[in-house]
Amino acid sequence: MRILLLSDIHGNLPALIAIDRFFADIDLSFDAICNCGDSTVYAPFPNETLQWLQERSAYSILGNTDHKVLTLLQGKTFNKPHDEEKRIMYRSTVQALNEPSKEYLRSLTDSLILKLIGLSIGLFHGSPDHPRELLFAQTPDTRFQELSQITNCQVVVTGHSHSPYHKHIQGTHFINPGSAGRMFDGNPEASCATLTLSEDEVQVSLHRIPYPVEEVVAALQQQHLPEIYTDMFRQGRKLN
Repeated sequence: MRILLLSDIHGNLPALIAIDRFFADIDLSFDAICNCGDSTVYAPFPNETLQWLQERSAYSILGNTDHKVLTLLQGKTFNKPHDEEKRIMYRSTVQALNEPSKEYLRSLTDSLILKLIGLSIGLFHGSPDHPRELLFAQTPDTRFQELSQITNCQVVVTGHSHSPYHKHIQGTHFINPGSAGRMFDGNPEASCATLTLSEDEVQVSLHRIPYPVEEVVAALQQQHLPEIYTDMFRQGRKLN
């Protein structure tokens, strides 16, 4: 069974289309798609992104940006982020969302446990311990050892840190596919992972895939959104 792993798409439809084309070009298909949240905010294609996930019956969970969007949809507000440029991006997403997208977001949960090929696969935005925990490729193995003790999953897939890695620690495979839509490492290419399961083996591959960044830039400019985000997408860096 082959699974495409995504996280932190952040409304970046051109990146998703590029991922689709990349795997189609090498004749690689998937039995399932798993998405670890932060599907919305920052790139200006929220409806198209959520529709892409729904059309492919992706297993999806909520991330912190998605939660803040839901908070605004309830007519409430939030304290963080304080930066007005960031708050503009949240408000623009909420204003753009159509009813099917709103209902889809409301249907999602903070985590999912899947049973596939006899294995338990957990989808978490931050970690099995906390949805906002930041796990990086550089996080000490001792922390992953602690996390392996609090989950019954053989495979743990997380996002949030935009830091791709695969670690096999104390019998648990920890995977972060990186950010499909908004990497911070100075390389704007989309990041994702493939997970291949059999009864006796787990194989993981990490991928970086170029996409037409200028399509995102043009849409940001057309919607008169803060210029700093055009720089961030072009550079593949977090600048605020």
